[in-house]
Amino acid sequence: MSERTSWRAMREEIMNRPGAGAAYEAARIRFELGEAVRLRREALGMTQVQLAVALGMQQPAVARFEAGGTMPTIVVLERFAEALGMRLTVELEPLDKAS
Repeated sequence: MSERTSWRAMREEIMNRPGAGAAYEAARIRFELGEAVRLRREALGMTQVQLAVALGMQQPAVARFEAGGTMPTIVVLERFAEALGMRLTVELEPLDKAS
């Protein structure tokens, strides 16, 4: 019979693997970007199809982005921002000030 491992212990083991921290951070960024786009799109009353048309993309590409499934380039982020009536701002901050 195998012993059960707590989620915390499993996460700690996974995060100790080489490259895991960078992969986790990349996933967090993708998720936050997608969430920001989805929230703005919904606030504007737009559908994914309408946003896709404004971007010259297909709706599944918008859905993947909103779900955090893709890491867009700065150029693509600028297109999203423009289509959503926003301005893209990229900033770097010291790690000790990052949340």
